Amino acid sequence: MNAPNGRRDLTAGPIGKTLLLFALPTLGSSVLQSLNGSINAIWIGQFLGERALAATTNANIIMFLLVAATFGFGMAATILIGQNMGRGDVDAVRRVLGSALGLFVVISTLTVGVGWLAAPTILRALATPPDVYPLALAYLRVIFVAMPPGFIAVLLTMALRGVGDSVTPLKFMALGSVLDVALNPVFILGLGPAPALGIEGSAVATLIANSSSLLAMVGYVYARDLVIRLRGSEWRYLIPTPALLRTIVVKGFPMGLQMLVVSTSALAMMGLVNRHGTSTTAAYGAANQLWTYIQMPAMAVGAAVSAMAAQNIGAGQWDRVDRITRAGLRMNLLLTGTLVLVLALLDRHVLWLFLGNEASAIGIAARINLIGGWGFILFGVSMVLAATVRANGAVVGPLVILAISMFPVRFGLANALEPMLGADAIWWSFPAGSLASMVMTIGYYRYGGWRKGRMTVTDTTECEEQALAEGQPTNKAMPVG
Repeated sequence: MNAPNGRRDLTAGPIGKTLLLFALPTLGSSVLQSLNGSINAIWIGQFLGERALAATTNANIIMFLLVAATFGFGMAATILIGQNMGRGDVDAVRRVLGSALGLFVVISTLTVGVGWLAAPTILRALATPPDVYPLALAYLRVIFVAMPPGFIAVLLTMALRGVGDSVTPLKFMALGSVLDVALNPVFILGLGPAPALGIEGSAVATLIANSSSLLAMVGYVYARDLVIRLRGSEWRYLIPTPALLRTIVVKGFPMGLQMLVVSTSALAMMGLVNRHGTSTTAAYGAANQLWTYIQMPAMAVGAAVSAMAAQNIGAGQWDRVDRITRAGLRMNLLLTGTLVLVLALLDRHVLWLFLGNEASAIGIAARINLIGGWGFILFGVSMVLAATVRANGAVVGPLVILAISMFPVRFGLANALEPMLGADAIWWSFPAGSLASMVMTIGYYRYGGWRKGRMTVTDTTECEEQALAEGQPTNKAMPVG
């Protein structure tokens, strides 16, 4: 069922169809983002060489950590937005968005200032090779300037999904990706009137793409008068209220930590892989390229389940929450299972794109995919169940489960069994970690008491403001997208 301007009503209608149609644009956004990064890496590698590519790799590690630190706050705000949307409380939706925007503006400003000054120290701490350091510094400083519009665009994207609109974010993700890919060679090489900026040109292209996409999205929101716009007295919501800010930070911090757990686990596993030589490292890198796409359906379905569950929790429709979760599990099994099967049959042909004619590396990568690839079906089960419990504000349980499955289970097994199984111990540790995560998440979903939690923010001041708002046009249901 569609609301005005194409927003999907996530609290009514057929669950399976609604979930699929909501998840597909989110999946499309993930694919576009990955393709954008891959194509830009090709531009840099082809035009500027391996030193420049290594420089962007060092910078991207820092960017990922910064995004991880703020991602959780955006997720917490999205859950609150979804719950308030489910209750039909548009003013509360805008109140949450305003507080989150105010927080993100402060974080973005600090990121630019501190990042610009601290970039040399950060790169030295990463032991950036001397021949790569000048390029990495030049790239990173411009990227820091490009991050604020990127942060704000991500928050608006998550807010739109929270109110039931996954199509609008796809449109502007496509715009930003096309601009970034098209402008990279222009500013790297200095085509036409543009100056030849080398590696800084790639960062400038990202800055222009991020800013243009954000401005276009904001213009669209106001042209269509979508639910997340702020007008008149609503601009005061940009000053976060203590209760809202506390909820966003307290609930968002564990969700941000989850991304940090994943990144540190990946670095630890990389250390084990590097022990087995260049061919194995190259093969692992190629397999990871495939795994990036294999996990996308589970992540898209998880995001859709989280948005739908949050709205239905807000509406008090708990029977639909369980049905949404079951539909998400079935969808994940179908989509991820099909993708795993296709890549198992065609992996050597696809791996050739990354490894060329290196027969040894292709053989290793095919074995990695055969042993570890099917574990993403189990990973998807965990993603869907964790998305549902987080939609009610239960964020610590999924963090603990993830940390246990990543380190004591995955890394511990790989490290302990490596002397006996060799590199195969590493590959088997991936499905083992996914299995452990799935079992623990199922247990938490059934017996964890997460349904008793409450994420809604209420205090005396806000109740008084809400009563006043009910007499104003801003509290009426507005056209949304």
